[in-house]
Amino acid sequence: MNIEQLREYCLKKKGVTDGFPFDQDTLVFKVLGKMFALFPLEKWEKGEGSVNLKCDPEYSEELRAEYESITAGWHMSKKHWNSVYIYKGELQPKFILELIDHSYDMVVKGMTKKMRESLK
Repeated sequence: MNIEQLREYCLKKKGVTDGFPFDQDTLVFKVLGKMFALFPLEKWEKGEGSVNLKCDPEYSEELRAEYESITAGWHMSKKHWNSVYIYKGELQPKFILELIDHSYDMVVKGMTKKMRESLK
């Protein structure tokens, strides 16, 4: 998968915007203003594509134990975020999309009822 395919996938989700709130290198996707995916573009340009995704803490531990390509989130809360190294080729594209969906769903789940309703 390339960065543009992943960008299009993220932007098709309800309430999602993208931007560069931290620096010119980190593409951030937010649902109603809350982050769910961060892509370090400089690494993608070097052929080392990765993404930081929010994750249920218990599921995070399972994923990290099972996959070499999934580690505690780089520069993020290690409990709630994973770094997913796509370039290593270990993870299937469908699974990567499922991890993005999980991250989006985790963020939406933490929103107020009114915010969740606005996404329907």
